[in-house]
Amino acid sequence: MIRLNVFVKVKSENRKEVLDTLLELAEQSQKEKGCIAYGIFESSTDKEVLMICETWSGEEELSAHEKTHHFVTLVGKTQQLAEMKLERFMF
Repeated sequence: MIRLNVFVKVKSENRKEVLDTLLELAEQSQKEKGCIAYGIFESSTDKEVLMICETWSGEEELSAHEKTHHFVTLVGKTQQLAEMKLERFMF
């Protein structure tokens, strides 16, 4: 399995738009084959930090996810409004 933790640093003026975009991404991604978990979390100590936590059953499913229209579109939109940092774990 693959776990991705994506930290999203967003300025307050873009926060609502980024959060809405990430929630849409989560909703679409949870429907995909191989998606075990996909959640969006808000930092309790820093309002400018959001986190995407996603778990995929394998490399093939994650690769397919990264090619979907919603991933390309919504991640692209988020990257224009915020900084994103990815951490990847295998288990």
